[in-house]
Amino acid sequence: MNIYVGNLSQDVTEDELREIFESFGQVESVNIIKDKYTGQSRGFGFVQMPSKNEALAALEEANGKDIKGRAIKVNEARSKPNRRNDRRGGFGSGRGRGSGRGGGYGSGRGGGSSHRRGRRQ
Repeated sequence: MNIYVGNLSQDVTEDELREIFESFGQVESVNIIKDKYTGQSRGFGFVQMPSKNEALAALEEANGKDIKGRAIKVNEARSKPNRRNDRRGGFGSGRGRGSGRGGGYGSGRGGGSSHRRGRRQ
């Protein structure tokens, strides 16, 4: 089960988070999300626990726990839609330019619908 951990102090490490959650059972992975430009923690992360029962115990017990002066928020992580397979319009939607069927660069106002161009009556 993937667990969201929020309201983390900037200086909490992945090892410290792992240690806290290992008190509830086996931890598969820990990932603290960092700003891609500064490298600083964004104040949340994820803990993956293979056992659902152990993860549920962690959800109950760790929520509100004080870590480095902050009460952490612990919830079951919501799954993110798969961006690669969930393309609805926009660039690269699989419908080429000028097809007149939407998506890609060739759609929308003034788009590349070639069958409409040049018709003036």
